[in-house]
Amino acid sequence: MATYRLGVVAEPHPGHSRYQGMLAIPYLGHDGRPLTIRFRCLEQHHHRDFGHGKYNTLPDDPPRLYGVGSIHAADDEIHLTEGELDRIILCKIGLNAVAAPGSEMFTGRHRRMLAGFSRVWVWGDPDDAGAKFANKVCRYLRSAKGVRLRVGDVTETYLHGGAQALHDLIDEEMSK
Repeated sequence: MATYRLGVVAEPHPGHSRYQGMLAIPYLGHDGRPLTIRFRCLEQHHHRDFGHGKYNTLPDDPPRLYGVGSIHAADDEIHLTEGELDRIILCKIGLNAVAAPGSEMFTGRHRRMLAGFSRVWVWGDPDDAGAKFANKVCRYLRSAKGVRLRVGDVTETYLHGGAQALHDLIDEEMSK
């Protein structure tokens, strides 16, 4: 996807051979310049058996929000997901979104980045880690409201019911 500058690592830089064949997910600044990169293993196997996780961050890289350009593009609402690919789906359907790189990676610094929004929609995965993520964000930000996913994560919900399924979940939360 050219818009997000994703790619598969074909010829890794020296020291990055373990990322060969993985999806490269660049983290871009608000100006479009690359800040760092994460990698997602595309193989269907037990990742730890092969010495890596499903998602892999460069050593010593601090947790960052993915898609910070959306913070600058959004009006008074923004969406926060638990993963980069879920963020891409929300942007695809016309929503300004950022992503924490996993359920444990939302920090106080990220809270400050989202503090000025009148509503932060939190899309945690429908599992224990996702519930913990949504609860944490909602405790940190008074403007945060969780979106209850039922079918799967954002991407799975989109694949199951399209953009309308995601918009319906927002409408459902707004009616409460």
